[in-house]
Amino acid sequence: MKIHSTAIVDVRAVLGDDVEIGPYAVIGPDVNIGNRTVIGPHTIVSGLTKIGNDCHISPHAVLGEPPQDKKYHGEKSGVIIGDNNIIREFVTVHSAVGECCMTVIGDNNMLMAYSHIGHNCKIGNNIYITNYVGISGGCQVDDRVVLGGLAGIHQNVHIGRLAMVGGLSKITHDVPPFVIAEGNPMRLIGLNGVGLRRNNVSSKTRNELKEIFKLLVNKGNLSRLIAEAKEKPNDFPEVQEFIEFLELSGRSGRHLEQKSMVSSC
Repeated sequence: MKIHSTAIVDVRAVLGDDVEIGPYAVIGPDVNIGNRTVIGPHTIVSGLTKIGNDCHISPHAVLGEPPQDKKYHGEKSGVIIGDNNIIREFVTVHSAVGECCMTVIGDNNMLMAYSHIGHNCKIGNNIYITNYVGISGGCQVDDRVVLGGLAGIHQNVHIGRLAMVGGLSKITHDVPPFVIAEGNPMRLIGLNGVGLRRNNVSSKTRNELKEIFKLLVNKGNLSRLIAEAKEKPNDFPEVQEFIEFLELSGRSGRHLEQKSMVSSC
């Protein structure tokens, strides 16, 4: 273990093997840091926070501080961060609201400089969160999503797997899996074809998804789209995932029923 002489590490913190803690970092009493994780200079890790193995935390990140929510009244809560994450300079990840509740970040993610993860968020795996992205409280971001720089995500929004959000976008409603969303107001502009190909989604599956997206554009009405999509026989799990997302979506329905907000594929 390499702990700089100026770092303040509470004796109750749990540190794994080969952990490195840089100058002037502050590690709280309820923190658990996994093997080979590097904590950069001036970083603060507080609350009931657990960081996995092989993570690299750059200088001035702040992890586990209380949430920016008036419903929070000092209850014990924290952050869980998985393995092999890169968290760059000045990133903030806030603790959850609610006793023993957690803000959760999975594995193999990159959180670029100045990005923010709000309270009670659930962030999946292999996600790129670009510089200055703000994710408000209660959001869920599924695996392999890419969020463009300076995008703002409204509270309680769900962004589906392999979706891509353009830079400077205002995301006020759920984003289905496999699509590209961008703009202010937000629009769904087509499939994330590059992401689908890079993740070895077959051309047949991509074509089926394109047909479902065309139904969305042409019908406009969400319930009608779902009914027609279910009538089309298919054996493609990604298509089922897309339809199920639309059925369960909490914040997308009102948006997706506005045909003018959806551009052609």
